[in-house]
Amino acid sequence: MFLLGQTVGKYQVLANLGSGGFGTVFLARDTWIDKKVAIKVPHRQTGDADELLQEPRLLAALDHPNIVGILTAERVDGTFFIVMEYVKGESLEAVLDREKSLDNARALNYAVQILKGVEHAHEAQILHRDLRPANVLISESGVCKVADFGTSRLLERSHATTVIGSPPYMAPEAFQGRAVLASDIYSVGVILYQMLTGILPYFSPNPAQIERLVAQGRCTPPKLRNSQVPREVSDIVMKALAPDVSERYQRASELLDDLATSAEIDHNATEMEDIRRRLR
Repeated sequence: MFLLGQTVGKYQVLANLGSGGFGTVFLARDTWIDKKVAIKVPHRQTGDADELLQEPRLLAALDHPNIVGILTAERVDGTFFIVMEYVKGESLEAVLDREKSLDNARALNYAVQILKGVEHAHEAQILHRDLRPANVLISESGVCKVADFGTSRLLERSHATTVIGSPPYMAPEAFQGRAVLASDIYSVGVILYQMLTGILPYFSPNPAQIERLVAQGRCTPPKLRNSQVPREVSDIVMKALAPDVSERYQRASELLDDLATSAEIDHNATEMEDIRRRLR
């Protein structure tokens, strides 16, 4: 683990940005070019090179404004770490903790940006598998960037076989280790539901209970939680949350298309103009 003020290779550690189940992220300065970067140090430092390089290799295949970019991966004095772009801002989780829910235009704006990042990853056949507000960073200029691909996998045959994710955001099939592209779409649906209503569609301190609730698919539509949510948007969210994979959006582009249609329906709402612009 790095200490504040420590110099690791050419990087000077400036601050601890947070720690999750798979690693700790530090703010650092590249002393050669005087640029701030984010350094992720995986908790697990053992394993062969291919295993350690899995996440950076996946990230290296992605280049999109709505995905946190990778700069390089290094090992210094026996410690392996990933060097990524530093996003000055905060996580969507921090925003929701403070504001609880967002207005329709802002929620849809964020959802569109997240979906565009997810669509880019899916085009490379990469499943994220842990999409949740903590893994979405929002820059000071309002740009959303999907982060933490530590649990991601290339889509192998028809599905990824390991049970991975955060229960409130997991699709029914993900609990069974059968995640597919539509499983990520489900997670985005949960995030959008939470942004619009301030609550999760399903929640219990018991993950097994969440799995049962998710499988039943009997959540209250967003419009019944918040009357300001347009019916068209509420219906879109419910389709994204369909427990049956075949009844859900299969690709991010399909959900983006329907969000574009819903924005066009409300011709008099000036707040939707930014949504229409981002969907072009």
